[in-house]
Amino acid sequence: MGKKTPAINSSSTADIAFLLLCYFLMTTTMGSHTGLSRRLPPMPDKNQKTEDQKVNRRNIIVVRINSQDRVLAGNDAINVDMLKDKIKEFLTNPNDDPTLPEKEIVDIEGFGTYPKSKGVISLQNDRGTSYQAYIAVQNELVKAVNELRDEFAMRSFGKKFASCSEDEQTIVKEAIPQNISEAEPKDVGARRK
Repeated sequence: MGKKTPAINSSSTADIAFLLLCYFLMTTTMGSHTGLSRRLPPMPDKNQKTEDQKVNRRNIIVVRINSQDRVLAGNDAINVDMLKDKIKEFLTNPNDDPTLPEKEIVDIEGFGTYPKSKGVISLQNDRGTSYQAYIAVQNELVKAVNELRDEFAMRSFGKKFASCSEDEQTIVKEAIPQNISEAEPKDVGARRK
């Protein structure tokens, strides 16, 4: 009669694996600041008159990226590298152009009154838009807002936005908001190669 090989006791293996899993879940940190930060415009008032909505169209610029990755800002076809300057002009409305956004005098705590732009950037893309074109446009829109924030911070505090204190940054963000609204991608047409 042959000898029996002794079996390894594996009854506690599941317990150890469970404890290790719990340990790693509790000690691992997840990055919470991922994605693109966007502040959407407020919902329109239900009692708002139709005439007011027509007047407020001047406060919105629609940036479209079609399936061939061509960019339109408002009604103008534009190169991506020119988009930043167009958005800066739209948001600042330096010559009080009646076709560009209105300015609202706001009282910013710790700063005083400031003519804040009511401008909103509405970004729309086609389902056929390439990821590279989408990110390039996003970068230009954010770059325009960041440059305006730097310019405001330099005028007001003598330093760039990144060097400002937390309170100063709050003031800058209130004066120069990042109002970028994104519509769901549309299927305008098949992508041509």
